Amino acid sequence: MSKIQTKKRHPIKKSQISRIEEKLREEMGTYADLFASKQIEFVSTNAPFQIYLVDKAALLLEREGIIFPTLLGALERPFPNRRVTIDMGAIPYVINGADIMRPGVVMVTDDIRAGHPVQIVDEKHGKPVALGIALYDADDLRSCTSGKVIKTFHHIGDELWNLEI
Repeated sequence: MSKIQTKKRHPIKKSQISRIEEKLREEMGTYADLFASKQIEFVSTNAPFQIYLVDKAALLLEREGIIFPTLLGALERPFPNRRVTIDMGAIPYVINGADIMRPGVVMVTDDIRAGHPVQIVDEKHGKPVALGIALYDADDLRSCTSGKVIKTFHHIGDELWNLEI
């Protein structure tokens, strides 16, 4: 990914905040309340997603109409759903942007849906190290024995992780 450049930044209206909260609630359920704020700003960038600042930190992103926490958001305001736990041997590859292969998956939560974002967490500490799009629903993912199961789109050390606003 080329360097993310911010174009403009502005606070959003209350009606837009309720739309963001509603879309986030579709993805996270009641855990969306962790990201509720009266101060949300929109940041326009050259990236293929939009960034929302919650209390002046880049905690949310919108990609293809889906709003989900950024990796920073998942670390600062942890939530237990939409988790795929990977073994420690896969961590060096994932933090370099690799997709998740089935042999590295240790556990998945039941709320994983194909085509929706998930947080990829390490087995030892349970901390998110990347975000990705699930290629299978939870049951199908568990029944797979090989192949790619998650397409990674945001990881520790990438341009969004290092973005300074």
